[in-house]
Amino acid sequence: MKKLLWMGCLSYLVIGIAHVVGGALLEQLIAYYGITYKDGGQWIMNQFIGFLFGVLLAPALTSRVGKRGAVLIAMALLTLSEAAYSLLLPWGWMLAIAPIAGIGFGMTEAIVGATIIDHMKGKASAMSRLETFFGIGALLIPVTAALLIQQHVWQLSFPILSAMAGITFVLWLTMSFGSLDDSLSPPQRSVPEREGGLQQAAALSKNRTHAGRLGYAPRSIPFLALSAAFFMIYVGMEMSFSNYLPSILISQTGMSDSTATAALSLFWGTMVLGRLFAGIMADRIGYANYLFITTAAAAVVFIGMIVFQQQSLLLILIALSGLCFSGVFGIALVYANGMLPGMTERTTSLLVALGGVGGAVFPRLTGWFMDRYSTGTTLYYFSALVVALLAVLLVLIMTGRKQSNRMNEKEVAPS
Repeated sequence: MKKLLWMGCLSYLVIGIAHVVGGALLEQLIAYYGITYKDGGQWIMNQFIGFLFGVLLAPALTSRVGKRGAVLIAMALLTLSEAAYSLLLPWGWMLAIAPIAGIGFGMTEAIVGATIIDHMKGKASAMSRLETFFGIGALLIPVTAALLIQQHVWQLSFPILSAMAGITFVLWLTMSFGSLDDSLSPPQRSVPEREGGLQQAAALSKNRTHAGRLGYAPRSIPFLALSAAFFMIYVGMEMSFSNYLPSILISQTGMSDSTATAALSLFWGTMVLGRLFAGIMADRIGYANYLFITTAAAAVVFIGMIVFQQQSLLLILIALSGLCFSGVFGIALVYANGMLPGMTERTTSLLVALGGVGGAVFPRLTGWFMDRYSTGTTLYYFSALVVALLAVLLVLIMTGRKQSNRMNEKEVAPS
C-alpha cells in the first residue's frame, strides 16, 4: 500500500512539473522562436487538448491493459514528448508534439488518482498527499528554470523533465506492489464472468433510461452543469494565470526573466502550504463554506492586483492568491461527488475533463489578450474570471442546498 502511494506521489510530482514548465519558459520560447503570446497560448492550448483526450481515454485504456499498463503508456508518451521538446524543433513540430505531452500527463493524473482512491483506506488524506506532491512539482520547476535561465541554459528544463518521467516509467515497470499487482494488471475474465458482465450491463442500461442520458437523475443535471462550469472556469483561470504570470511581472514591474520565473514559485509555494490545511478547514466549516470563503477572498486579491502595482505588493498578492486557490480543486471535487452519490467515477471524469477544456481554451484567450491589450488589461480579465467563478459558485451552492434537501427527503420517506 505504501509503495503504491509513494509511486503515486512521484507520478504527481512529475505531472506537476509538466503542467507548469511551459509557463516557466514561455518568455524564453517566445524570444527564441520570435512568436507572439497568442502563439504561445496555442502551444499551451494544444497540451490541454491532449490532456482532455488523455483523461477521457484513461478508463477505456485501463479496462484493456490494466492500470499499470495504462500508466506505463502515459509515462512513455510524456518521456518521449519532453525529449522531443529538448531538441527545440521548428515551432510547427512543437505545436504537434504538445497534445502528446498533454495525453501523457492527463492520463497519468486520471489513472493514478483513481488507483489511489480504489486501493487506499484513508482516501482523503491519500489524495491530499498526491495533490501536495503535484504542488511541489509545480513549485520546483520555476526555481529550477530560473537558475537555468540565469546560466543561459533554460532549454535543459525539458531533458530534466524527460529524465524524471523516464525514471518513473522504469519504476512503474519493475516495482512490485505485492498483493496489489493482480488488481493493477489487465483484467482476466472467464466466459461465465463475461456473460454475467453482459447481464449487468443490460441492467445498468435499463436503469439509465430512467435516470437520463448521462446516468444522472434529471433534477441533478443543473447541479452537474454548474459544477462543470465552475471547474472549466477555475482550471482555465489557474493555468492561464500561472503560465502567463512571469510575462505579466516582467511587463508590469520590469523584473528580470529569472526573478519573474522564480516569483511563480511563490504562487505554487503558498498553494502547497494551503493544501496541508485545506482538508482540515473544509471538514470543520463545511465544503460549501470553505469554497465560498476562499473564492471570495481570491476575488478581493485579484482586484487588489489591479489597484496596487508596486512590485512588493504584487508579490504579496500573488502569494495570497496561491493560498486562496490551494484547496479549491480538491474540495470542489469532494463537494460535487457528495451531492451526486453513487456516480463518483463518472462525475470525477466529467469534471476533470471539463477542467481540461478550460485549461485548453483560456490560455489561448489569455495569449490573445496579452498581444492585443496591455498586461494591465489582462489583469482586469483575470479579475473578471475570478468574479465570474464566484458568481457560478453562489448559484452552485444554492442549487446544492436544494439537491441536499431532496436527498434528505428521500432518506426520511417511508419505504
